[in-house]
Amino acid sequence: MGDKSPKAKDKSKKQDAAGKDQKKAAATAKANSNSNSNAPPRKGK
Repeated sequence: MGDKSPKAKDKSKKQDAAGKDQKKAAATAKANSNSNSNAPPRKGK
C-alpha cells in the first residue's frame, strides 16, 4: 500500500531523476574511458 501524499510523489520523482542522472554519468564515464584506449596503460608500483 503505497503512500499517495504529495510529498511521497515528489520524493519518488526526485529519486527517479537522481537514478537517471547516475546512469547518464556512468555511461559518460565509460565512454570517456573507452576513448582513451590509445593511451599507454599505467603501471602501479
